Amino acid sequence: MNIELKAVRKLRIHWPIPVETMTQLAGGNLQALNADAGITSLLEELQATPELGGFGNYHHVFESSAGFEGFTVAEGANPTLGTVGQRTISPTFVFTTYFDDALDQSTVQALVQRIVDIHPWEVPVIEVSGPLSVSSSAVQVETRLAS
Repeated sequence: MNIELKAVRKLRIHWPIPVETMTQLAGGNLQALNADAGITSLLEELQATPELGGFGNYHHVFESSAGFEGFTVAEGANPTLGTVGQRTISPTFVFTTYFDDALDQSTVQALVQRIVDIHPWEVPVIEVSGPLSVSSSAVQVETRLAS
């Protein structure tokens, strides 16, 4: 097996989930994600975007974790969750995938815009990293003909 390094950028999206979904995930029920319309739309966007999560023979690769996010809503905001002036804690699904570093900036911006368009928050937390390297492997198979 040959190990190569591939130049990529990381896309990380923080997405609110209901407490019930968080509880089911913590209990090992990964099917709980299928019942969440928001997560379903996010995963469908991944499936529909060939630039995301490509690793050789594996497509639409992503990582996820569940956690909590905290924030205080400021005056003038129109929050999906929380009240002005109060600290809010939200169960959160953190979705991480990668795309080729060679992808042009206009394509990256369009990709992020599609996520913003389906995200339930007024100001979604979407991180796009600078270039980094990830390992990529290629299996070489030798075929020998019997003489």
